Amino acid sequence: MWIKICGMTTPEAVAAALAAGVDAIGFVFAESSRRLTPQRAAQLAQAARGRVRCVAVTRHPAQAAVDEILKVFRPDLLQTDLTDLARLQLPAGLDLLPVVREADTVPATLPGRILFEGPVSGAGVAGDWNAARRLARCTQLILAGGLNTGNVAAAIAAVQPFGVDVSSGVEVRPGVKSPEQIVSFASAARAVSDAPAIRAEDPA
Repeated sequence: MWIKICGMTTPEAVAAALAAGVDAIGFVFAESSRRLTPQRAAQLAQAARGRVRCVAVTRHPAQAAVDEILKVFRPDLLQTDLTDLARLQLPAGLDLLPVVREADTVPATLPGRILFEGPVSGAGVAGDWNAARRLARCTQLILAGGLNTGNVAAAIAAVQPFGVDVSSGVEVRPGVKSPEQIVSFASAARAVSDAPAIRAEDPA
């Protein structure tokens, strides 16, 4: 089970994510209580480089903002809405994590991996698990939206995703992660990840 903890704002959260052995950590550059400057995100990410994938999380960003994020933060992955990608000029070698929201019109051909999210990121609102399950049969789907330690097992059983992504579900207050909840979430997700799943092949 691929696990991402999104919305890093403190060294303690980064350390907890590393201790939990997650696959990726997200740094938010969109409007949010978790929003960072590229400079601050680069500082926080230093301890994680080479150990987990550091994700730049944006939504409808201006080209200039993306250019600064790429130059200063140097993400391993750029996460933004699928609809943003057509207008952004991005380096050919940059790995992308396109976001598909439940209200979006789903394209006939999906990318090899997507993040499925509710209408608003980081709001703690669960997405449509039935819609997510249908998409998970066609691509590597990372499920986000309203997940927490208490419901991640049920979400994985219902959707059979490639991975899961949590932000507000492991916070003590908006923008501040609980190290203990990060570890608990990762453990809960892994506890059910050996269940049989229908997954697409890893994209080239």
